[in-house]
Amino acid sequence: MSSNLTHFILKLFLVISFFNVCFASRKLTALVQDPQMQLLKYHKGALLSGKISVNLIWYGKFKPSQRAIVSDFINSISSPTPSKTDPSVAQWWKTTEKYYHLANSNNTLSLNLGKQLLIENYSLGKSLTQKQIVQLASKGKRKDAINVVLTASDVAVDGFCVNRCGSHGASKGAVIEGKTYKFTYIWVGNSETLCPGYCAWPFHQPIYGPQTPPLGAPNNDVGVDGMVINLASLLAGTATNPFGNGYYQGEADASLEAASACPGVYAKGAYPGYAGDLLVDKTTGASYNAHGTNGRKYLVPALYDPATSSCSTLV
Repeated sequence: MSSNLTHFILKLFLVISFFNVCFASRKLTALVQDPQMQLLKYHKGALLSGKISVNLIWYGKFKPSQRAIVSDFINSISSPTPSKTDPSVAQWWKTTEKYYHLANSNNTLSLNLGKQLLIENYSLGKSLTQKQIVQLASKGKRKDAINVVLTASDVAVDGFCVNRCGSHGASKGAVIEGKTYKFTYIWVGNSETLCPGYCAWPFHQPIYGPQTPPLGAPNNDVGVDGMVINLASLLAGTATNPFGNGYYQGEADASLEAASACPGVYAKGAYPGYAGDLLVDKTTGASYNAHGTNGRKYLVPALYDPATSSCSTLV
């Protein structure tokens, strides 16, 4: 194979890698397919239902203002905002309800902010394995819970910035009356120091692909606003494919899910390198597409709408 051809293939692979904003672990080549033409298949597994607490486990140093950005986002999912502040995070989340309808499920899912745990002493060091992520996640509630591990900007995690910005999964939880329950978990890293062009796009100029100018972060924090994007995607994946046998397309361990089926899409008019025609804050110039609690603004990803077989955006 000629060096020119090899170089071209490498560049093409890197561009594809970038637009997979790496949510659950999966093969990068899966994104070569057109997400608009794919239907996420239901594999008959259980979906999350009932009242589920979202517990935040902060590993490393985070400012109180950074923690507030994320906790307000969780509260925004279940706290509808007045119509005058549409579109809202709560409206965005409603797309996940369509998956339950398709599964002929009478169950409903209600997320609420649970407990927050601060681990600021880096008790497991600053380079974590996936096994250690699960270990940290198990410190949260282990029944009816999504335990979210958020790692600080100076913490490396296996695969972080290489092929993922976060992941989600499930692990054995509490044993009650002889029955073992599973709890779901999410990990998201703050990429501000290590790879903002990979995991915090479009708030940072991309490492690869079209070099479009970065957009203003709605909460003035490139790293944490990027974390919210990835957390939103993983929450949608957790709700609709919590145990690896819900809604997904492709191989079970390398699948496309509700948000990852629509990589790089945040508003109408999106194309590779362009997030779409977003709303712009007249005061700060920041870009967003959803309102949240406490006057917050957020950027949330498009979700695959199973009713229309297309990527659905708020704006």
